[in-house]
Amino acid sequence: MIELVNLSNASFDNEGLLGNRPGALTELLSRHALAGIEFMPCDAWDRQLHPAACIKGVHLMFWPVWLSFWREDEKALQAEFGSAANIKKYFGALTPGEWLAVWKENIGRAAVCQPEYVVFHVADSPTLSVYTRQFAASDDEVITATIELVNIIMKDLPDTCQLLFENLWWPGLTFQRPDLAVRLLEQVQHANTGFMLDTGHLMNTNLELRSEREAADYVTNVFQQLGETGKYVRGLHLHCSLSGEYTKQMMRRHAGEHRPLSWQESMDYIMHVDWHQPFQTDAVRQIVDTVQPVYLVHEFIQRSAEDWEQKIYAQRHALGWE
Repeated sequence: MIELVNLSNASFDNEGLLGNRPGALTELLSRHALAGIEFMPCDAWDRQLHPAACIKGVHLMFWPVWLSFWREDEKALQAEFGSAANIKKYFGALTPGEWLAVWKENIGRAAVCQPEYVVFHVADSPTLSVYTRQFAASDDEVITATIELVNIIMKDLPDTCQLLFENLWWPGLTFQRPDLAVRLLEQVQHANTGFMLDTGHLMNTNLELRSEREAADYVTNVFQQLGETGKYVRGLHLHCSLSGEYTKQMMRRHAGEHRPLSWQESMDYIMHVDWHQPFQTDAVRQIVDTVQPVYLVHEFIQRSAEDWEQKIYAQRHALGWE
């Protein structure tokens, strides 16, 4: 098992987590016996801050709202974004054809790192519906569009690089329907595909979870329901989210509401739903022992270098590794 942590090269991570100091990353990895990072390149790659040898995987950039744009659904786009200027700002493009060029740059930035795998989010979540979870698109529709998009943009991804699809709790890949995971494997043309199972995202599909033990039972049960498809789960984004009560409160509070959210509103909501906190109890071992991933990524929201190390330690301690 290859044990990693997540890290971007956004300026706030370069400064807040690494202090813009070459050697800081390798020192942290060494302290916790970690093999490297799952990297999200948001800017020009500084190989001194993020040495190539540390990069095992790359998380591709993603757009949480994209299906209406891909379909060129002007009514839905107007409702969500309000203007062509806002669409351009969000996608870096005004048409799906132009957006493919943005994707090409995204994948090229990943490929130059020569990772063993890349991660692709399979979900669509218009902000008009995130509070209520009353989405217009179905899981099937998002999967269909994802296959269309991926079969165009992933032609530039080397066959040796694994393409791992990540689950969320929005329409798309949620692992609630194994047949949709099978469709991705069968219809995506990249030669080396699989899944990155995100434990916190999976927990967010069950609003009744109240403890880490319940969460571990739920995650392992969903994984087992995948049957033979489970062998394509190559990695875990390992973190804990027990936000069901908050989600239900927001669903009640915003029942019948249908309006686009500001960036700040969206982020505030997502941060309350998707905790990215470390597991604190040995219940987490049940997940790891059942899935037996090739890649285990301790995926947290890191507020400072000290906070990051505390979270790494807490989860590795819960696993019995520190």
